[in-house]
Amino acid sequence: MYSLTVRDHIMIAHSFKGAVFGPAQKLHGATFVCDLEMRRRHLDGDGLVVDIGMAADLLKDVLKPLNYRNLDEVEEFAGVNTTTEFLCGEIHRRISDRILHGALGEGGRGLESLKVTLGESHLAWATFEGPLSAEQSAEQGA
Repeated sequence: MYSLTVRDHIMIAHSFKGAVFGPAQKLHGATFVCDLEMRRRHLDGDGLVVDIGMAADLLKDVLKPLNYRNLDEVEEFAGVNTTTEFLCGEIHRRISDRILHGALGEGGRGLESLKVTLGESHLAWATFEGPLSAEQSAEQGA
């Protein structure tokens, strides 16, 4: 399996509900390094997994609505603990949807799976990986 990874970052604020989160129940900030790994079994006719510039632009575009936001104030996240793990799945779903709607052109059609990793620090990170399919995108959004 071939893969290509692009990287960007976001800065967010949020708080969590539940005693398990201890001091993170209070409003706090995080800077996440976001890696998007795209995989395919065979390279395209140009010898690529996907166009790296298009992939970098797609990641930046998907992250933009989250960047410099207090996620507690984002309506679609109401009542949700926006943990690092949750955000990995959400970013995966958004990117999958865009790719399935042509955001990476023909090159994106050969992609089989995506892996989204959010690094909280040099000591901790979370990942969501799954197939690139309309079915997966719908399941994840449920």
